Formats: sequence, structure tokens, C-alpha cells
Amino acid sequence: MNDLVSDRIRELELKHRTLDEAVNRLGRRAYLTPVEQREFTELKKRKLMTKDQLTLLRR
Repeated sequence: MNDLVSDRIRELELKHRTLDEAVNRLGRRAYLTPVEQREFTELKKRKLMTKDQLTLLRR
């Protein structure tokens, strides 16, 4: 694996970890406003897209 791919993987891992923390933070709340619900959904989608990118790069 070349350095560019390795760097991109590290970057995506950091992004995934950051998104995971944000999803968990919102997920712990007892109630989410409609705006927070949309944010929660968007964060989960971005987290999944990041995970998919990581999977492709690791092949």
C-alpha cells in the first residue's frame, strides 16, 4: 500500500471516529428536536459513507 493510500486511510479513520463520537453524543439524549434528529440522521449517513470508503481502500 502506498503512502498516499495510507495517509487517506488514517484521515478517514479520524473522520469516522469523530463522526462516531458525534452520533453517540446525540444518541445518548433522551429527546432530540427535529433539527437534532436531522443532524443525527445526516451524521449516521456520513459515518457510513466514510466506513464504505475505508473498506474500499483497504482491499
